[in-house]
Amino acid sequence: MISEKAEEILEALWIQTVENKEKTADLSSLCASDSDEALKELLDKKLIKQGKNGFRLAGDGEAAARDVVRRHRLAERMLTDVLNIQDASVHESACKFEHVLHKGVDEAICTMLGHPKTCPHGTPIPPGKCCLKKAKVGDVRVVGALAELRAGEKGKIAYIQASSRENLNKMMAMGVLPGNTIQLLQNFPSYLFKVGNSQFAVDALIAREIFVRIEQ
Repeated sequence: MISEKAEEILEALWIQTVENKEKTADLSSLCASDSDEALKELLDKKLIKQGKNGFRLAGDGEAAARDVVRRHRLAERMLTDVLNIQDASVHESACKFEHVLHKGVDEAICTMLGHPKTCPHGTPIPPGKCCLKKAKVGDVRVVGALAELRAGEKGKIAYIQASSRENLNKMMAMGVLPGNTIQLLQNFPSYLFKVGNSQFAVDALIAREIFVRIEQ
């Protein structure tokens, strides 16, 4: 176990070096100082290394940082999709919540949310074992792809994960927008659904890109 401040440093270091592809990160980008105890903690545990140009992940540090980033973005997704929090407090709340998502709990939440690939801001959520194995925890689903709904199930559109601009334009033209109510009418031979007073049919690709907060 490491301190919350150490986890925040790992998260910032992951974003700088893994996602932004910088070789190292300096103290200002890590929101840390030379005298920071959390920085010393990470160096002592050999999770990071310091070079003349800055810091980088080392040893088990990359896996630890990846887990922190994953928990933070899953927390953002849950706050947005399940609790329907849409304001600027999502990031701040997720920063607090990520520290209590212990191993196993994050996989249960990920499964419940339908294994989201991005956070509400569109940045990737590193996949977990549950995503790779498509594990299922119980029968409770809060958010799922339209393609996974049973005929007759309905809910509000949580978010869209369009694979192309063309698909996004199609969905928008049909009124498939976050917050709108959607109901799956049939799933064969195509996915027939209802939005408002209109019915539309789409193929499996588009049906897998529409995520619904399922009405229980």
